[in-house]
Amino acid sequence: MRPAVLNPLFAPVTTLSGVGPKQDKLLRYLLSCSDTPRLVDLLLHLPASVIDRRHRPKVREAAAGTMVTLEVTVDRHRPSRNARAPYLVYASDETGDVVLTFFRPKGDYIEKILPVGAKRYVSGTVQMYDGIPQIVHPHPILDEAAFAKLSGIDPVYPLTEGLALGSLRRAIALALTKLPDLPEWISPEVLSRCGFPPLKEALTRVHVPQELTDILPENPFWSRLAFDELLAGQLALALVRAQLRRPAGNRHAGDGHLRHRIIDALPYALTNSQAQAMVAIAEDLEKPVRMLRLLQGDVGSGKTVVALLAAAAVAEAGKQAALMAPTEILARQHAKTIAPLAERAGMRVAILTGREKGKERRDILARLEAGEIDILIGTHALIQDDVVFKSLALAIVDEQHRFGVRERLALTSKGEAVDVLVLSATPIPRTLVLTYFGDMDISELREKPAGRQPIDTRAVADTRLGEVIDAVGRALDGGKLVYWICPLVEESEAEGTDHLTNATDRFESLRERFGDKVGLVHGKMKGSEKDDVMGRFAAHELRLLVATTVVEVGVDVPAASIMVIENAERFGLAQLHQLRGRIGRGSEASTCILLYHEPLGQMSKARLAVIRETTDGFRIAEEDLKLRGEGDVLGIRQSGLPGYRIARPEVHAQLITQARDEALRILKEDPKLKGPRSDALRCLLYLYERDEAIPLLTAG
Repeated sequence: MRPAVLNPLFAPVTTLSGVGPKQDKLLRYLLSCSDTPRLVDLLLHLPASVIDRRHRPKVREAAAGTMVTLEVTVDRHRPSRNARAPYLVYASDETGDVVLTFFRPKGDYIEKILPVGAKRYVSGTVQMYDGIPQIVHPHPILDEAAFAKLSGIDPVYPLTEGLALGSLRRAIALALTKLPDLPEWISPEVLSRCGFPPLKEALTRVHVPQELTDILPENPFWSRLAFDELLAGQLALALVRAQLRRPAGNRHAGDGHLRHRIIDALPYALTNSQAQAMVAIAEDLEKPVRMLRLLQGDVGSGKTVVALLAAAAVAEAGKQAALMAPTEILARQHAKTIAPLAERAGMRVAILTGREKGKERRDILARLEAGEIDILIGTHALIQDDVVFKSLALAIVDEQHRFGVRERLALTSKGEAVDVLVLSATPIPRTLVLTYFGDMDISELREKPAGRQPIDTRAVADTRLGEVIDAVGRALDGGKLVYWICPLVEESEAEGTDHLTNATDRFESLRERFGDKVGLVHGKMKGSEKDDVMGRFAAHELRLLVATTVVEVGVDVPAASIMVIENAERFGLAQLHQLRGRIGRGSEASTCILLYHEPLGQMSKARLAVIRETTDGFRIAEEDLKLRGEGDVLGIRQSGLPGYRIARPEVHAQLITQARDEALRILKEDPKLKGPRSDALRCLLYLYERDEAIPLLTAG
C-alpha cells in the first residue's frame, strides 16, 4: 500500500486549476506517461535552463542580442496592413524609443495588454532594426502590480509542440503548493557529508530559482534529487539482490556431459573469455546462494553460446532454462543459433512469442509443464500467467536494460531459487553497471571468435552519394550482400528533417537501379513479413537490403560484408556500433560506409571519429558515456525506456557509489525495512516508482 502522506502527489494533473483535457494530452506526451500524469511527474520534470529578467537597462543602454526587461510607456499602435506584415507597438522611456513587434496577433489582444499611455514592463531579446531597438513577441508583458511579484529568474523547461511555457510553469507552481511535508529518508551523516538541503527546499529552489546556478545538476538542489532517485534505484536492486542471495537449497549444476557434447559440436574452439565465463557460471550454479551474473560482450563475441552452455548445465540436473529477449526478431535469432547445437546434444528447445497462437501455443505450454522442453526461448510472452514450467532453474535475460526489475522478478517467480544470467550486447562502463544492475557479478567477453575479419570503416559526405551507389553496384556484381541503413521508415516521420532519408524512398530509388534483388525491412512491417525478407536476404535471393535500425540487434547473416549507414551523424555511438556489428561476421573482409550530411556539429564529428578508430565495444561505451551521458550507452533513449530522469551519471558518478553503499547499509541494519526510517524509505520507493521491490520485504 502506498503511504497515505504521498496521496496529494499522486493526484492527477487535471485536478490542478487550468489543466484541462488538451493539456492532459500534451503532458502525457511530454512526460512519457501512458495515463494522465500525476503531480509528482510534473515536479520531477526539471528545468533545462533559466531566463534572467533582472537586467533592467534604459532603452538607450539595451545592447543587441541581450535579454532585457524594460520599463516603458506605450506611445502608439500600428496594426498590420495584411496577414504577412507585423503589428507594431511604439513605446519609449526618457532615453529613447523601442518597437515591440507581433506577428499574427489575435483580435484586439495587443490593445488590451498594451493600452496607449500605460506604463508596462516588457521582457525579451533586443534586436536592432534600422538603428532602432526592437523586441519580437516580448514576454511577459506586465503592469506594475504584476511585475512586483516577479522573481526575476524564470525556469525554462523542455516542452512539446502545442504546450506553452507559461501554462507549464503555472501548473508546476500549483503542484509545488500541494507538496506535503515528507519524512526524511536520507541519513543525517549523508545529509551533512553531501550538504544536501531538505527535499521541499530542493524542489522549490530548482523550480523557483533565486540564483542562476540553482538549476545546475552539480549544485546541491538538483544533486539532492539525483541522490534520492539513485538511492531508490539502488535500494530496489539491493532488495532483489538480497532475495536472490538467500540460501537456495537444491542447486542446479549437472555433471558436464551435455556441455561437452555442445562444445564438441561447435565449428570453432571457445575463446578464453568464453571458457572463463562458463567456469564462473558453473561455480555460481553450485554455490548455496542463487546466481546473479551479468555476461557482457561485444557484438559477435559469443554470448549466446555461453548462455546455451549455462542452460545445458541445469538440463544435466534435470531442470529447465528460459531465455527472454526484448524483441521477437532477437528471440528468433537466439533460437536459430541455439536449436541446432542443443539438438545435437539431445536437448529440447521451443520458442514462444506473440506469434505462437491457438493449438500451437497450447501444445508448447503442455510440453513445458510436463518437463518435455529443456530451454524455452521467447519475448515478454514468457512471463504471462499461463506459462508454467515443471522445474525452472535458470532465467537468462537478454538486453536487460530494456527490462525493469518487475520483468526479472516475474520470470524468476516461475521456479524455485531460480538463478539469473543477464546478457548485454552493449558493453557497459562499470559505473553504469552499478546504476542499472546493482551489485552483480560480471563476466566480460573481450575477444572475437576466431576467423572474424576486421571491418574497414570510412566516413563519406552525402554529396558523394552517386559514387557510393556505383561502388555498391560493383559489390553486387561481385556476389556480395549489402545492408543499406536509413534513419526513418517513411516521409511522414521527417517533419523538420528535410535532409533525412527514409527507407521507403531509398528502397524505391535503389530498386529502379538494381531491380528485384533489392529488399526492404522496417519496424512497421508484421513479424512474418520481416522474417520472410530476412530469410530471402540470407538465402541470397535478395542481395541489397534497405532497412531501418530494426536490424540493429539479433540479425545474423554471416555472408553480408558491406553496410552503408545513411545520415550516420544522426545515430548514437552505441547504435552505430551495433549496426556495424551486423557485418564482419563471416570469413571475408567487410566495409562500413558512414554517409553524413554537412555541416557536422562537434558531437557528430567526435562520434564518427571514434567509430572509425575502433571496433572495441568497451572503449566505444566509455567514449559514449563521455560524449552523450548514460542514455545512449544503454540504448534507452532510442527505445524510449526508463533510465533515470534526474541523475546524470556524467555529473553524479560519485553519488551512484554513495547511493549503493547507503542502500547496502540500510538493508544490513534493517533487512525488512521495519526500523525508524522504514516509513520514509517506503515513501522514497513509491515516489521514484521503484515500489515493485516492496513485495520482496514480505517474501519468505
